[in-house]
Amino acid sequence: MQRTITTVSDGDVQIEVISEGRGPLIVILPSLGRGAEDYDEVARHLAHEGFRVLRPQPRGIGASRGPMENLDLHDFASDIALVIEHEGSGPALVVGHAWGSQPARMLATTRPGLVSGLVLAAASAGKLPPGLNEKPYSRLRTAIDGAGDLSLPEAQRLEFLKQAFFAPGNDPRPWLTGWWPETHEAQGRAREATPVDSYFHGGTVPLLDLQAEHDAVVVPNVFKPLLGQRVTVQVVRGAGHALVPEQPTAMSEAIAGFAHQITDTGREG
Repeated sequence: MQRTITTVSDGDVQIEVISEGRGPLIVILPSLGRGAEDYDEVARHLAHEGFRVLRPQPRGIGASRGPMENLDLHDFASDIALVIEHEGSGPALVVGHAWGSQPARMLATTRPGLVSGLVLAAASAGKLPPGLNEKPYSRLRTAIDGAGDLSLPEAQRLEFLKQAFFAPGNDPRPWLTGWWPETHEAQGRAREATPVDSYFHGGTVPLLDLQAEHDAVVVPNVFKPLLGQRVTVQVVRGAGHALVPEQPTAMSEAIAGFAHQITDTGREG
């Protein structure tokens, strides 16, 4: 399946996009401080399933450029809107992995015409069930940030990766590389600057809460009690918060199944 790499621009923002396949549109947004290459196998699978897959690189990664200070999630959602509008074949099913679920939900909230559905993969909701007093997005914060801190010894980073990202018995070494510290910092600050109620609901589109069985970061089963029947819950066995390097085929199959469901429903309507 042929893959192309292009850029789209608007003013001082330029976004690199990896594209492949033909068919209904799927857009994949990566985890905190990581790039689109994490999803090579997932994108290839989805393209063979009959989808057009776009993977925008976040600002600061590859050829993607733009201001990195004083951002909020609206800015990152606008980058994705730029990509979908340039493609001209939306709306898209938007897959947001971990941090990527936040601009995905912001986009569905502010630009509903561009989004047909959401897959929130290993996604922290930003809200917690009654009775939990911890701060949202704070669980294993030291390990999450330390895993991508290239100044730390490899052994320490491996321990952080095991703690926060990988299921017991899974090899964390694939994620020793692929970290972009400037992007990590900008994305973290953007989340902190954005009220969770401005994006939590993700508009009104169908939503797949794709949970990882051994996710040490995410408090599970928050979306469906708060958002109701528009939420479908599916669990990927044998995966932690990293999810993609652990179970790429299972993740791909879950996304494809949900995408076909949305497409078929749209045709029936």
